[in-house]
Amino acid sequence: MSTQDLQRQSINPGHTQAIYDTFHFSQATRVGNMIWVSGQVGIDASMIPAEGIQAQSHLAFKSLKTILEAAGASLADVVELMTFHTDLQDEIHAFGRVKDEYFPERYPAWTAVGISQLALPDLRVEVRAVAVINSGRV
Repeated sequence: MSTQDLQRQSINPGHTQAIYDTFHFSQATRVGNMIWVSGQVGIDASMIPAEGIQAQSHLAFKSLKTILEAAGASLADVVELMTFHTDLQDEIHAFGRVKDEYFPERYPAWTAVGISQLALPDLRVEVRAVAVINSGRV
């Protein structure tokens, strides 16, 4: 692997540039074939949280998919998920059903953590991931 292959690349698709400029973090960082994705939440294009855990989970996973694709990967390449939940005990099963729609097989490692709050008051869940490009090929 050359030095160029190991250079750090920030991944910020066009619609996320305002977040990068305002809050000073990348949606993802790629080094070689590894991608670390920042926490994705269930907000719409207007930065409004969706209603309920299922809707927020879908938006978070759709955002994760978009970020991974911008970095040259897919959901199949995810090797680790870490999720943060404001009501882990009551909502984990509903979240799990949505997660399984996006990861129907070859499940990644997963850690779920209960927390007291997220960045916006109405957010229920945040999803971060680590991916290895082309690791999901069968």
